[in-house]
Amino acid sequence: MDSVERQRTEDEPREPEASGQGLNAKLNWLRAGVLGANDGIVSTAGLVVGVAAATVDRGPILTAGIAGLAAGAVSMALGEYVSVSTQRDTERALLTKERAELRELPEQELEELVDLYEAKGLSPATARLVAEELTEHDAFAAHADVELGIDPDDLTNPWQAAVSSAISFTIGALLPLIAILSTPPHLRIPVTFVAVLVALALTGSISARLGGARRGRAVARVVIGGAVAMVVTYVIGQAFGTIA
Repeated sequence: MDSVERQRTEDEPREPEASGQGLNAKLNWLRAGVLGANDGIVSTAGLVVGVAAATVDRGPILTAGIAGLAAGAVSMALGEYVSVSTQRDTERALLTKERAELRELPEQELEELVDLYEAKGLSPATARLVAEELTEHDAFAAHADVELGIDPDDLTNPWQAAVSSAISFTIGALLPLIAILSTPPHLRIPVTFVAVLVALALTGSISARLGGARRGRAVARVVIGGAVAMVVTYVIGQAFGTIA
């Protein structure tokens, strides 16, 4: 590329790099998905292992597994919908209040924005310059970002979280159900136990990566929790199966 072409390329306007817009929605979807899968694996595994400890008949195990899957998926979806809806309502209320304050008290809101930028480390003069320029460009967006930490165009979506959670719970629940029904009676519990722990290690690793946490600790936490849940339900199944 010669100097003229290079200069032309440098002078051409560049496309803006991808911003964080939409990131909250994606992370919310992934978070709900990972948590839903993890809950589906643990709750269904505990349920079917407990029933398998009490009987070798496939019918009761299948019935309990499907009932647990359906109930868990609905419960997870409803819980996510209510939780995220509450969060969204709170964000909307804060944004509505901020709009009213900007309309009624513009000078005070400008000073508040200056103070916020000073608190972030800008000098008083620079903070005022930045606050005035952003206020002139879009005062509401500036306050929503700096004061509230909310992107008005990227509010959390309760339906997205609910559907993601229900689907991921179902996928997670199918693993122990398939494992325990597709193996001979004498291998059902050990095969399911191993399959569940491997799956939990995977979801724990993914969860740690999404949250930026230590992978080893996150994996150990979910694996040990899942193992304890299956041991507890196995003991209960053995005890009540014998009584029955």
